[in-house]
Amino acid sequence: MVASMVSNLTILAPHEAENHFEVSLRQAFETLQPNLKPPFSLEIPKPDEYFNLNSAILYGVLTEPHLAKTHIKHLHGIVTDGYAIFVNSLVGVVHQLYPKLVGSVKIQLIWIVEEMVDVLAVGYDSLLVSLLRQIVGGDFGDGNLWLCFKLVTLFLDKWQCLLEESPHVLSSGLYTFLRVLSDHCRPAKGNVEKLESLRRLEIHFCVKIVREEFRLCLKIGRDFIRLLQDLVHVPEFRDIWKDLVLNPSKFNASEFRDISDIYCMRTSHRYALLRITPEMETQLLFLLTHVKLGHQKRHQIWFARKFLNEPDKDTVIVDIIRFICCAYHPPNEIIQSDVVPRWASIGWLLKLCRKNYVEANVKLALFYDWLFFDERRDNIMNIEPAILLMVHSIPKYIDMTHTLLEFLLLLMDNYDIEHKGIIVKGVFSSFQLLASKGVIQSLDVLTSCNALSPVLKEGLGRLLSGVKLGPSNGYLPG
Repeated sequence: MVASMVSNLTILAPHEAENHFEVSLRQAFETLQPNLKPPFSLEIPKPDEYFNLNSAILYGVLTEPHLAKTHIKHLHGIVTDGYAIFVNSLVGVVHQLYPKLVGSVKIQLIWIVEEMVDVLAVGYDSLLVSLLRQIVGGDFGDGNLWLCFKLVTLFLDKWQCLLEESPHVLSSGLYTFLRVLSDHCRPAKGNVEKLESLRRLEIHFCVKIVREEFRLCLKIGRDFIRLLQDLVHVPEFRDIWKDLVLNPSKFNASEFRDISDIYCMRTSHRYALLRITPEMETQLLFLLTHVKLGHQKRHQIWFARKFLNEPDKDTVIVDIIRFICCAYHPPNEIIQSDVVPRWASIGWLLKLCRKNYVEANVKLALFYDWLFFDERRDNIMNIEPAILLMVHSIPKYIDMTHTLLEFLLLLMDNYDIEHKGIIVKGVFSSFQLLASKGVIQSLDVLTSCNALSPVLKEGLGRLLSGVKLGPSNGYLPG
């Protein structure tokens, strides 16, 4: 194996070219290095000089830990824009470079992020969200667990500041750590003691928000319930679940009287985006916008090797499904083109699930918005991939159609018996709108499919009795 070449910021393989952004930071540092030592100039820099000085200081902070305090004092002395340029460059480092950063640079990065929170720098909230996106689901490596530990500790240390200035960051943190806890609370991996310590911290953070600031949970919407239900085997979350169902007044939120209130709250696509790393997002968008149907296999193999190859990484498929359904809604020119449609990518991802519980969670992620769908507040694009996958799997992949339809009907009957009426209405409304908008030409393709079991057809028929099947021109089907 060829040894990697190490730059000051990142670790690069021999065949990799340096990132242009990293090069620009280093060049600014090398040019201005004589000016980065006391005594500092008292002259007010011109706009282009100011930008380059910010870049040079950032590079210095990240690569010269022994001089970091000197560099930050320099930054405080020259800042004229509320740290906006500096923070924007930090976001660039996180977004473009984080997976390849040298270990010492990652330590400095967290240190400077804390400094930016302390001074309430312009854009620090976006910076924290960018870091949350670098936490990878199903990854038990030391680097990923370290980032989890650093961020949950930062959120707890800066709790009051974040609560007052950027509560949406705490909601984002809650969504992220509820999700990674579903991995961390599975049977122990690797360093049991280290994982247990992190798990206790993550649980403490999530429970603190739910018990003390429940309104932040409501900001997430219905996906808060989906994530919470995956943790009911954890005593602290089991107690929360009991109170949600039996004693909702305990949460002291006027807009929450019953769990059905949360079912009715659509989750913003921003939360689905949180659990996809920028690198993964780039590759998924390339597949869904540039690769032609029939030519996707080598791209899919590369993607699976890159992001899903380790034993526990298949839990990320749940996050990818929510991203595809909720955060990526292709324009009509893409829908009408011959690129890989969303439904085909979801079918491929379903086949990659190695564990039964992961497959069940993936199907739940696919159908979740169906259960509570209301045309007045929900988006048809969230529910479109599931119907198209079922229909396009006939007849060649009828097992896919069968397993998805069976799962949906069982889900409808068993997900929440106390609120079954709401769920039946949601699924009925989903089928009704998908048919009336012409997403599929007719629901007869399912109800009259001889390859489906009589039991499934009967269950679907009972549900669909009364659905109007005539398409309209409101949608261009994929």
